[in-house]
Amino acid sequence: MTDLVVKSNKLVQALQTLTLNEARLLQLAIVDARETGQGLSTDEPLELNAVRYARAFNVSADAAYLALSEAEDSLFKRQFTITNEDGTLTKSRWIQDANYRKGEGRILVTLTRVVIEHITKIDGFEQYFTSYHLKKTADFKSVYAVRLYELLMQWKSVGKTPAYELERLRGQLGIGVNEYTRMEAFKRRVLDIAVDQINEHSDLIIKYEQHKRGRSISGFSFNFKYKRSAIHAAKEVDVKQDKQSALTDAQRYMFANKLSDLPEMSRYSKGTESYQEFSARIAEMLQTAAGLEELLPFLKQVGFKAGR
Repeated sequence: MTDLVVKSNKLVQALQTLTLNEARLLQLAIVDARETGQGLSTDEPLELNAVRYARAFNVSADAAYLALSEAEDSLFKRQFTITNEDGTLTKSRWIQDANYRKGEGRILVTLTRVVIEHITKIDGFEQYFTSYHLKKTADFKSVYAVRLYELLMQWKSVGKTPAYELERLRGQLGIGVNEYTRMEAFKRRVLDIAVDQINEHSDLIIKYEQHKRGRSISGFSFNFKYKRSAIHAAKEVDVKQDKQSALTDAQRYMFANKLSDLPEMSRYSKGTESYQEFSARIAEMLQTAAGLEELLPFLKQVGFKAGR
């Protein structure tokens, strides 16, 4: 498994409140649902187990068992709010049911329709979705670091974010209305901890800038860059991928035509486009390493073999 967490930008930007364990379980659910195909229907539960959780987040088996058992009740109650294109709001739960198998170290969860749509019905262009490898956040001890990292990943191509209005940023980080109401407490207990953990444990170095309205802080923006070791590793991966997986233009269009006929690819279709338009859009996706990685399981179905 590549352990690639992929969400629509709207889902990343959603107002939500989660504990660290809950956020981790949802990360695993999104990764496993997309990579195995299980759990991508509201009629089909997804199984998460303690061994997988422990390995993914470098925790003990006991901690993993506890995380799963607590999630049966707590994660079921969690909600999030998405802002739609027309300014209206959509409220949803993350999961519609949960069944913890006590003594077996596993939990069956069924994702809601809204979550499934926002992890599968993605146009395939980088500006519409956010992706990152699970291991980049695995060592974070604060859920605020996880959420901030996800927000930053929307802007990874430019290395800086726009200014986030304070109240919306609080909601996106999952801070309650009555939590850390004083700016000093918000910065010390939330923002500084998140920044320190990202700088220490991830592939990024970040800093924030305060924005004021009069004498009061009205928001924050973030600048970040990749650590030198991460840049070198990324270059090595890119070279390896180029050698193993790069497609010529002729191959891109040939495989795009084949992919456009696959029923499993319907999740990427806009619905109103012709097969020719859909195929052309797939060919554009196949120009990038991210697109190749995203569509690799489907490419293999139509005869693609890496390294040839």
